[in-house]
Formats: sequence, C-alpha cells, structure tokens
Amino acid sequence: MKVENTQVQMRKGILEFCILEIIARGEVYASDMLEELTAAKMIVVEGTLYPLLTRLKNAGLLDYSWVESTSGPPRKYYKLTETGSTFLEQLRETWGELVASTEFIMQNKKAQQS
Repeated sequence: MKVENTQVQMRKGILEFCILEIIARGEVYASDMLEELTAAKMIVVEGTLYPLLTRLKNAGLLDYSWVESTSGPPRKYYKLTETGSTFLEQLRETWGELVASTEFIMQNKKAQQS
C-alpha cells in the first residue's frame, strides 16, 4: 500500500468542501479556483474541477453567470445558491467535528506514549 494513494483520497474527500469555501467569498471564475486549489496542493489537474462544478450545479448548490471579458470570450462566474450556503454551513460543522475527533485520537496516542 502506498501512502500517496491514501493522501490523494484524503484530498478528494475534502475537495468539494474547499471549492464551496472558495465560492462562498463571492462570484469566482473557475481558473481562479483552480489556481488557489493548485497553490494549496488540493488539486493538480484541471479535469478534476469542471466535472465537480457541474455536479455541484446540478445538485442546486451553485449557480453561474456569464460575464463579458475585454480580453476574450465571456467568462463563467460561479456563486453559491441559498441551498449551497446551507449545505456549506453543514459541511463546516462536520469539518469542525472531524478535526476535533482527529485531534482527540492523536492526543490520546501521545498521552499513551508518555
């Protein structure tokens, strides 16, 4: 078993959450999302982002608008729907619980080693 496989699965598991967090800041262009996710080492290929954005839109969590660009074709900017905002709040709660649970287990391990 390779650790890289588990690391990839861990990133995939929270990618949706990270995308929603980025979009929650305001309307965002997909390439800007990709840039931030790449810088955070959360995503490495463009082909991962677009299917996920489509799935989130089809689930009613995102909407988009086309905005004319002075330097090329119109751009698609994504934003959260009201349902998406509620969904994100639930994910934030779950994330907090997961972090607390993980820290509890890791601290328990340290305590047993002492």
